[in-house]
Amino acid sequence: MIHVSYSVSIRDKIVLVVGGAGGIGSAAARHFAASGAKVVITHRVGANKAAAANAILATLEGDGHAAFAADVEDTQSLIALHDEIVGRYARLDILVNTAGFTEPVPHSDLDALDDDLIDRMFRVNWRGQFAAVRTFASLLKASGDGLVVSLSSIAGTTGAGSSIAYCAAKAGIDVMTKSLARALAPQIRVLGVSPGVVETGFVAGRGPDFNAKTAATTPLKRVATADDVAAAILSCATHLAFSTGTTIVVDGGRSL
Repeated sequence: MIHVSYSVSIRDKIVLVVGGAGGIGSAAARHFAASGAKVVITHRVGANKAAAANAILATLEGDGHAAFAADVEDTQSLIALHDEIVGRYARLDILVNTAGFTEPVPHSDLDALDDDLIDRMFRVNWRGQFAAVRTFASLLKASGDGLVVSLSSIAGTTGAGSSIAYCAAKAGIDVMTKSLARALAPQIRVLGVSPGVVETGFVAGRGPDFNAKTAATTPLKRVATADDVAAAILSCATHLAFSTGTTIVVDGGRSL
């Protein structure tokens, strides 16, 4: 009998989760740590942000984990983060981009989506993810088997989301995933993970009532949990070794 394992070990690999203090980011950090990786998470500047990140670190299995302040809107802070990681670990194997921002704006209210909000939406959700890849590309290439996983959203393909700008930024993530997969191959694979509605506090004003209504019209009859999305992110490292340039949809059939 032939026994074939399709799982790739990530034990002792160094994983950076940008936005790792958030709901999906912290879940991803837990999944990677449970699989034996050493995890670095980022948090926004501030004593309370650092305390929250350290509380997440305390929940991670294994050792060698760390938390550092960084802001994807500030490339210099990403460069400083790069130096911290080089100083502590001397390498990086996996970059997970989960940092994000949104503010609900009705699609029909064009005036409410002003220039400042549009610019911030793209700075955080598109430019910030690109800047993180740009900053860490050389380290990931040096690993010989680097991986980037960027968090997208079905809003990027359905055009239905918290705002038109958010939908456009996530469509940009899907295109960036394809472009970078070509540009960085073969040393780095680039994948996206695209959830639908997730049971976190990411979108202001969406609570249990909204989630219940969404679940009722979703084929699998529930909304995603942060762990559902984190499991897909982890699978990009452990089970999808011959995939690059594609986006994995994790929406319970919501976009059908």
